[in-house]
Amino acid sequence: MIVTTTELFKQAYGKYAIGAYNINNLEQTVGLFRGNLGKTKKNEDPNDNSKSAPFIIQISRGARGYTDKKLLEGMIRSADDVFGDAIFAVHLDHGTEEVCYDCIDSGFYSSVMIDASHEDFEVNIATTKRVVERAHDKGIVVEAELGQLGGVEEDVVGSVKLTDPAQAAEFIDKTGCDSLAVAIGTSHGAFKFSGKQGLHFDVLEQIQKAVPKNFPLVMHGSSSVPHEWVERINKAGGSMKDASGVDGKQYLPAAKLGVCKINIDTDGRLVWCAIHREAFRDDPANFDLRPPGKKFMEAYAEFILEKNQLLGSAGHLEEVRKAIKG
Repeated sequence: MIVTTTELFKQAYGKYAIGAYNINNLEQTVGLFRGNLGKTKKNEDPNDNSKSAPFIIQISRGARGYTDKKLLEGMIRSADDVFGDAIFAVHLDHGTEEVCYDCIDSGFYSSVMIDASHEDFEVNIATTKRVVERAHDKGIVVEAELGQLGGVEEDVVGSVKLTDPAQAAEFIDKTGCDSLAVAIGTSHGAFKFSGKQGLHFDVLEQIQKAVPKNFPLVMHGSSSVPHEWVERINKAGGSMKDASGVDGKQYLPAAKLGVCKINIDTDGRLVWCAIHREAFRDDPANFDLRPPGKKFMEAYAEFILEKNQLLGSAGHLEEVRKAIKG
């Protein structure tokens, strides 16, 4: 069942965060749904809902350009039919104004993100407000961003600029956005920190106090870049020295301070890379794409299940279902 992020955030606020996972292909889609429903080989009981979770599917501009956008939408519609117990939002990640309008007019997306964070404050406000007005006319919710993360996202190279709490409150008031991505120390990509840096919880706490009560905040660039997956990639011929990410143990404390959505993309790519590198290393004569694809779907489902436990969302699916159905 496709719902808006607002419906999910109402249930999650202050208790846990919803995992927002980017997809690009069939294998990621299947693994994502299986993992969020707890349908993995290590959790085979079909009646066990103790690990199932609501989630957000994110489609980036890059994913829309990787193949025809209608194919991605078709896969998600099919997955919604095949995995009928799932509850999720379909979200445009890091959209330009033009792409946001295309997604709003498509009638498929339940949520869009307008990213004008690289613009001046007033320009960001004006752009976001235009998108909000058009989206709300069609019952679609909008995520915006204030502050800048390091790393590269799509074609934007970020320079770190933490979100100012007072500006966050003003931005929300003037734009009418439904959630706000804030910069509190994360960055895009697999090389987030040079040492033992972590999230700026002091800044997050100030932002939560400044914005309207129970207003949902978002953390981008939040992959944890697990050492085990980096090590597997390197042992299979990769070269990812000094890769580091957000400590997964920081997810839940952030959720307690109003972060309702945590974006995870890089980690999924690491799983894909490790599984495929190992598959062709261990069986160099193989030219069938399906064996490594099956391994990836299984591994990705397990990975998603583990992430949801760190986010605190595992086990909340039925609770969300009851709340949404009233």
